[in-house]
Amino acid sequence: MSAAPSANQLLTCDGETLLCRHWPAPNRGVSGVAREPRTWLLVHGLGEHSGRYIALAEWLQACGDTVHAYDQRGHGLSSGPRGHIAHPLQLVEQLVEVIESLATPIHLFGHSLGGLVAASAVSRGLIQPRALVLSSPALALPLRTWQKWAVALLPKFAPDLTLGNGLDAEQLSHDPKVVQAYRADPLVHDRISARLGQFLATEGERVRAQASNWSLPTLLLYAGADRLVDPAGSREFQTRAPTRCVQAREFADLRHEIFNELAREDVLTALEDWLAAAD
Repeated sequence: MSAAPSANQLLTCDGETLLCRHWPAPNRGVSGVAREPRTWLLVHGLGEHSGRYIALAEWLQACGDTVHAYDQRGHGLSSGPRGHIAHPLQLVEQLVEVIESLATPIHLFGHSLGGLVAASAVSRGLIQPRALVLSSPALALPLRTWQKWAVALLPKFAPDLTLGNGLDAEQLSHDPKVVQAYRADPLVHDRISARLGQFLATEGERVRAQASNWSLPTLLLYAGADRLVDPAGSREFQTRAPTRCVQAREFADLRHEIFNELAREDVLTALEDWLAAAD
């Protein structure tokens, strides 16, 4: 039987309080896993929270691993105005703080916005996880012309202006239960500020430009039918990155939340196979 999860709060250097969750590794005799447990940190996407990753955390825990996750600033049960950042790299710097608080080598998982935050921290040399898994990372966005103008101008004149993010919940997954749960979740919000929007719209380009220098073992899993982030960003990163470091797989028919899709077992198998090859 797996140990029950726990939660605590982390006070960051900039005075924010982040809700952190922890799923301890099961007893090795119970899990039947001979190797030392990995330690994972999960980083969620825009408008959601770490509580939506319970199924993935429990799957990793059942594999014999320890799992940590946290609500990013302005999300879930963490402090800060919803969907807003006080300065461009605030989420990246807070990821660094969370990793430092764990004081152990980690495997890092980032989905969507969380994938961009994780990839940004790696490409800037701010963190050195053992490995990285990117799930539908926001390395490019499907922006219309007026949205590109808004991203360029609003942060200069109204960086704290917060608007609806326009996310269509139907595009999360083909699983109606996932869509229904998302819509009913009181901790989910649809807010995004001009400054956070600019980070999302521009940081992916910088990460893609650094892909040829990538040296971290990375698994890139993304949805070909994604309408919430542009899968072309993942394809470009895959093309530019060294194949000895980055293994990628596109799930052509899946929507954005590939680990919450009806075909999630295929995605979990891809992760399991990659981990087995790395052990």
